[in-house]
Amino acid sequence: MTIPRVVSVSSDDEHRFTKPRREAITLVAGLGVEGDAHFGATVQHLSRVRRDPTQPNLRQVHLMHRELFDEVDADVSPGELGENITTEGIDLLALTRGTLLRLGADAVVEVTGLRNPCLQIDRFESGLLKQVVGTDSEGRTVRKAGVMGVVLAGGVVKPGDLVVAEIPAGVVEPLAPV
Repeated sequence: MTIPRVVSVSSDDEHRFTKPRREAITLVAGLGVEGDAHFGATVQHLSRVRRDPTQPNLRQVHLMHRELFDEVDADVSPGELGENITTEGIDLLALTRGTLLRLGADAVVEVTGLRNPCLQIDRFESGLLKQVVGTDSEGRTVRKAGVMGVVLAGGVVKPGDLVVAEIPAGVVEPLAPV
């Protein structure tokens, strides 16, 4: 069994689909990834800003499991699908809302929900959207393109850092798109 860890970190100061890989990123409590286009307490995703720029930013950090790259029929590397943190050895999609992810020595991210990928993913690789969003045997939508979160405690995150998940006690709230 693989020990849960960070495989890669990425950020981009412009709103582009793919984010360049970095040696390290700095998470800032309540704001997200320092220097990233989605950094802020209120929504930064362009379509959401147009609808209501005062909404809280529940998408400060995008985490994706590296294992997804093995599942899809596409040549995909960390950061290319827009994620800030690529993990390995942890089933991000099975987490519940409110799960705390401890990343490295200091950073803590609270999982807020699932990423809801849009058509931009097909511009990266034709047909990829159907591979990361599908339906299960009961007709329910299944989203595989990672999870979103907010930063509760800041810190530097780099490849090789451990990932420790703390599942909230009490009522389990399944992940939904944010």
